[in-house]
Amino acid sequence: MPASLYNVAFGCADAYGLARFWSEVVGHPLDEEDRPGDPVAVIALPTGLHLYFENVPEPRTGKNRVHVCLRPDGPRDVEVERLRGVGATVVADRREADGTGWVVFADPEGNEFCVLRSAAERDRGEAVTCGGANSE
Repeated sequence: MPASLYNVAFGCADAYGLARFWSEVVGHPLDEEDRPGDPVAVIALPTGLHLYFENVPEPRTGKNRVHVCLRPDGPRDVEVERLRGVGATVVADRREADGTGWVVFADPEGNEFCVLRSAAERDRGEAVTCGGANSE
């Protein structure tokens, strides 16, 4: 019997602070019981998936072994600018002149994630890869 994906967990230095950032990214609130300084914070997405943030004592070292790829509802380039505005840092800009490609960001604790083209933008062009998976 297969398993369903329940959450994506982030080990971090500030669970509440990082969850607030991701709440802005995905446009959904933290759990109403989460407070600053809490060692755990959760964002429940309408799909049933949860973003789970938990304080860990050790700092992140090296490259992420797993990262999140986001497909915006609207134009990719508009989302790129919105994410810069909420505190994401561009790590690599993989956008091409023909409109394909993606942007790699880092969240406030250095976790990398990608922003792909929207579904409408993707339907107008060829698929490319992001993070080694055929997700764009």
